Amino acid sequence: MEKHDKPGTPSASQDKLDALDPFRQGPGQALTTNQGTPISDNQNSLRAGIRGPSLLEDFILREKITHFDHERIPERVVHARGEGAHGFFQVYRCMSDLTSADFLQNPEDRTPVFVRFSTVAGSRGSTDTARDVRGFAVKFYTRAGNFDLVGNNIPVFFVQDAMKFPDLVHAVKPEPHNEIPQAASAHDTFWDFASLTTETTHMLMWVMSDRALPRSHRMMEGFGVHTFRLVNAEGHSRLVKFHWKPVLGIHGLAWDEAQKISGKDPDFHRRDLWEAIERGDYPEWELGIQVIEEDQADKFGFDLLDATKIVPEELVPVQRIGRLTLNRNPDNFFAETEQVAFHPGHIVPGIDFTNDPLLQGRLFSYTDTQLSRLGGPNFHEIPISRSICPFHNHQRDGMHRMTINTGRVNYDRNSLGAGLPAELPPEQGGFASVAETMESPKLRGRSPSFADHFSQANLFWRSQTAVEQDHIVAAFAFELGKVETVAIRERMVANLAQVDSGLAERVARELGLPAPTGITVCAWPGSPSPALSMVGSGDGSALTRSVAILTADGVDGEQVAAMRSALNSAGAQCKLLAARLGDVASADGTALAVDATFAAMPSVMFDAVFVPGGHSTCIGALRANGDAVHYLREAYKHCKPIAVAADGVGLLEEAALAPVPHQPAEPGVLVAAPGDAIDGLAHDFIAAIGKHRFWSRAGLASIAA
Repeated sequence: MEKHDKPGTPSASQDKLDALDPFRQGPGQALTTNQGTPISDNQNSLRAGIRGPSLLEDFILREKITHFDHERIPERVVHARGEGAHGFFQVYRCMSDLTSADFLQNPEDRTPVFVRFSTVAGSRGSTDTARDVRGFAVKFYTRAGNFDLVGNNIPVFFVQDAMKFPDLVHAVKPEPHNEIPQAASAHDTFWDFASLTTETTHMLMWVMSDRALPRSHRMMEGFGVHTFRLVNAEGHSRLVKFHWKPVLGIHGLAWDEAQKISGKDPDFHRRDLWEAIERGDYPEWELGIQVIEEDQADKFGFDLLDATKIVPEELVPVQRIGRLTLNRNPDNFFAETEQVAFHPGHIVPGIDFTNDPLLQGRLFSYTDTQLSRLGGPNFHEIPISRSICPFHNHQRDGMHRMTINTGRVNYDRNSLGAGLPAELPPEQGGFASVAETMESPKLRGRSPSFADHFSQANLFWRSQTAVEQDHIVAAFAFELGKVETVAIRERMVANLAQVDSGLAERVARELGLPAPTGITVCAWPGSPSPALSMVGSGDGSALTRSVAILTADGVDGEQVAAMRSALNSAGAQCKLLAARLGDVASADGTALAVDATFAAMPSVMFDAVFVPGGHSTCIGALRANGDAVHYLREAYKHCKPIAVAADGVGLLEEAALAPVPHQPAEPGVLVAAPGDAIDGLAHDFIAAIGKHRFWSRAGLASIAA
């Protein structure tokens, strides 16, 4: 009987196979396809010319992406954690000068849409508030077919070529040997990949900023990421970048706050979106476009086909051309949000692709993914993904076919079916690709115009306010502090030195590393871009903000009613909190219903906190309640607006946050003395809520909250 090898030891037969392997290289092997074909270039897809389109014959790319697309069934490989809503889009004016796209013609038309927001790295059961990119995918159900604008809340991407996408996702996902950590990039494999793939640097700056910690889906931007084309009826093509601008402004969470929300309410963003729509606070965005003439594109100093680059708004302003409104929640999460099939290849006449090598790979990948995830080629017949316009072709049968086709003809061309369905010429509305001159030769490679990996990262860094830069440093320090391999930390800090020497020095200091020397900064040649900062965005209103009102028996009911009335009139939402559920008795004996307890809805769930005055028993009870004291300290640490009326200042004193005599209060901490009218405090409080955060507060590091 043959003796079996012990588990964990190389087999003799394997040794013999290894000896026959002509590509074995010491302790490792040469990179090959699954059929054993050695791969000479695993960084670039095969294309027609150095800036030309990717080629279908690229068997290495197809094998790599196909295997990646089918790794997880049926959960999405990326963007698994998501939530969606129905709504409509209206264009502001006829855009026929730029595009023949049907839904961009008539301002009276309301084009139905379905939008799905998502995190990228985590599984379906992960938390909403992880530091991550957010997917922002919009399906337009137009009369000329479905158009899917499949983007993110960050305008650039980690890699330039779809060939690298599986490597990126493998690196950022939980490490394969122990499936740790979930929905987090703070581990060795991700930063190993990032430190060796310098094209990720610009995206890393965005992900380490507060952009990766949105306060709400309703308060984050969206971007098409890639460069597309708009084509008018005359066939004239222009390059375009798509933007979604939130009406409420761009606002984020504090990192400490985001981590706590993950434990307190991992469905924070999902719940926020659902509840806003249910109460009629319909989320809205404006669609913006940056339009670039072909001859203008060559003058920027960077390549518009490079998905790791933005077009700064100071170079090409964003034209706001329409409004997206979400006004209906799904009836069934699985049937709609989970089954919806987005695809960047779903375009309509008037919109076309470019040769962006990341986009080119996505055009293949999304179809391949849906075949696996949704069970076959008929995923377009699932109700949520089905077009509202009729479709006619000769595609038949397959798994999950729902259409019952009649007749004997299932081919083109035919005479037995009167030649139908027939092609529609472009001049009558049929889709036609923009004619382009292709380069030669066929090759693998990266255009030299893609070589700059650092100057736009420098632009992003220089465009942030001082406090936003502090947050970026803290994020890099946190993430790289989780990395166990010192060499990876050192490589990453050296990369940051090419972005900004001060940034690299600060991160190095936090990691206990020497500051890099002798590295040249790749500086952006122009001025900073104010549009890249989140600070000061929005209209300054308190619309849809949530406010906690801390109470106990003996609270001043008139102050509570007056503040609640003022906040509700300003469009904010209020909840009355106490140590227990039920009612609290106001100072005049009126019963006030409690909405939640301090423990069940902590300060991280709210945008602002109000402490009314009242009988000494009320303030005494709050001062003696550790949860109430912690509430204020935590809200203060997270730089949220705090309003205190009359005797309520006693809770500020207990929290060691009371203003020093003869000194102004810290920014965003508003105190009304006994006898002051509540109207004035409410007015100032609403204005403070509209500013969102007061990042300039002093002494935050000393607050134990």
